[in-house]
Amino acid sequence: MQNIYSIDGIIPVVHPTAYIHPTAVLIGDVIIGPGVYVGPLASLRGDYGRIEMKAGSNVQDGCVIHGTYRQDTVVHEDGHIGHAAVLHGCTIGVNVLVGMNAVVMDHADVGANSIIGAQAFVKKGMQIPPYSLVTGAPAQIIRQLDQATIDRKHFGTRLYQRLAQRCLQSMEQVEPLTAPEPDRRRLTTDMIFPLE
Repeated sequence: MQNIYSIDGIIPVVHPTAYIHPTAVLIGDVIIGPGVYVGPLASLRGDYGRIEMKAGSNVQDGCVIHGTYRQDTVVHEDGHIGHAAVLHGCTIGVNVLVGMNAVVMDHADVGANSIIGAQAFVKKGMQIPPYSLVTGAPAQIIRQLDQATIDRKHFGTRLYQRLAQRCLQSMEQVEPLTAPEPDRRRLTTDMIFPLE
C-alpha cells in the first residue's frame, strides 16, 4: 500500500503511467502527470496549495515539495528535481534541472532549460530567465547555457522517464539473498538507457 492521503476531501491524482515509490508520501491537492517518477522518501504535501508534476518530470529521493495557499508549486514537463531538493511555492519551467540539495523558495520562477546547481538557494520571488545556469547561496545567475549542455541534461531526464517504466514493469518487494549468486547479473545500458 502506498502512502497517499486525502485531506479535507481532496484526493491526490496519479496518472496510471506514473511511478510513485511506496515510501513516498502524497497528501491532498497533488496532481501527478503521465510518465512521472517520484522516488523513495519524497514528500509532496498539497495541504496548503496545489502541487503539480507535469508529464515526464521526476522528483528524486528525499525531496520535499510544499507550498502556500497563494501559489501553486508546479514542475513543468521534463522537470528534473535532484536528490534532497526542496521546492516551496515556486514554478519550475520546462526541462529544468534542480540540483541535489538545492532550495527554491516561494514565488520563484525558473525559466525553461535552466539548471539550478547543487546546494543553491533560490530566494523568494527570484525570476530566472530561460537557459540560465544558477549557483550559490544566495543563488546568482552565472551564465547562459548552450544547447549541448541542455541536451545532456535532457538525456538525464530521459533516464528517469525510463526508470519510471522499469519500476512499473519489474520492481517488487523481495527478501534479500544471503550471498551473491554465481555469475550475478549486472544492469546493462539496454536496461537503463531510454527507449528510442
